[in-house]
Amino acid sequence: MSVSRRTLLTTAAGAAVAASSPTSAFAATTEASDQATVNRTLRQAADYAVAKLRAVAPGVTAFPVGTKFEKWTYSQNGDWVGGFWPGQLWLAWLHSGEEQFKTLALASAEKLAPRQNDTGTHDLGFLFYPSWVTAWRLTGDEKWRAGAIQAASSLIKRYNPAGKFIRAWGALTDPNNAGRVIMDTMMNLDLLAFASRQTGDPRYLDIAIAHAKTAQRNFPRPDGSTPHVFDFDPVTGAPIGPNTVQGYSPASCWSRGQAWGVYGFTTIHRRTGDAEFLATARRLADYALSRLTADHVPVWDYLAPQAPDDVKDASAGVIMACGLLDLAELTHRPQYRESALRILTAVSRTCLTTKSARAEASVARCTRNRPAEDGVEVSLPYADYYLLEGILRVLDRRKVDRAVDLSSV
Repeated sequence: MSVSRRTLLTTAAGAAVAASSPTSAFAATTEASDQATVNRTLRQAADYAVAKLRAVAPGVTAFPVGTKFEKWTYSQNGDWVGGFWPGQLWLAWLHSGEEQFKTLALASAEKLAPRQNDTGTHDLGFLFYPSWVTAWRLTGDEKWRAGAIQAASSLIKRYNPAGKFIRAWGALTDPNNAGRVIMDTMMNLDLLAFASRQTGDPRYLDIAIAHAKTAQRNFPRPDGSTPHVFDFDPVTGAPIGPNTVQGYSPASCWSRGQAWGVYGFTTIHRRTGDAEFLATARRLADYALSRLTADHVPVWDYLAPQAPDDVKDASAGVIMACGLLDLAELTHRPQYRESALRILTAVSRTCLTTKSARAEASVARCTRNRPAEDGVEVSLPYADYYLLEGILRVLDRRKVDRAVDLSSV
């Protein structure tokens, strides 16, 4: 058994051998002790995040988009991140059982209602899955289900049948960016899978699969790294080539985009059973893990000139950790779970705002858009959301499953 497994996991086999072997008994005891330490660290981080929400959330009337001098700045309509605030509140409710979080989550989600008809963005999955889909799963109220399906109907209007992709940015009538595809969209596809399951209409999932196959064909490089953007001719659908907005260059590897890919390809595999999607998720995960340094917190771009000695993006770490936990289950390879635990533990120990009395978020050391010098070393709502999701997946997977559906076909 490797040292890494001994430090993080207790196996049933190890426990069985322990009864007859003093050496094995010591190893199994050490494993159990170390696993208990990891669990304690993660529970303390989740408790801290919930305490922060308990203190801050009652005064929040819009949607946090990022921090400035440790205080949240807000969007009234949610921008692309609006779903993560009610999503955090739902997870806080599941973790703590405190009814105020449920009340606040419902009120926050309600503010997103106008966005279900928004055809001007690909981010409707980010907006409606952790807010409205989760609200329906946890309350059974039909209005949340209906609104999420309407959001999916708005999203598929952005599908380009010539190129078989969902356009990322810009109004449907705007020729600018009409052929632009970004890795982030992989995370919006599960809203379409949800709509097909709920309506029986295969069109939503068919579009999700087509987009995923296009991304799979064009984004991954031979080594498993990916660009942030890939451009296509919007008329013919022909591929033009890689590009970037938030990464260092078209040839670099923006770490949060890589994390979206790990999680997104794993999820579309869970919804379809397509083995190629799982293989792609593994390629992306293996590359990202190969670029992590000893602190287990991703640099903002794995291939930027100053990497790995550059600013960090803890949000990329916690997003990837969630995908790695899925990968471990689906591939029966415990090393992915071990890596997820290292990342979550590292973020919990080195990236929380515990030393600041004024901080309103839980996770620090995040980077939103380094090339634009927008949000460097700040807190971001999706970092707080995926930290809680990842930790609860470890501590009590059933709670997260109630919220976001971790099942596979």
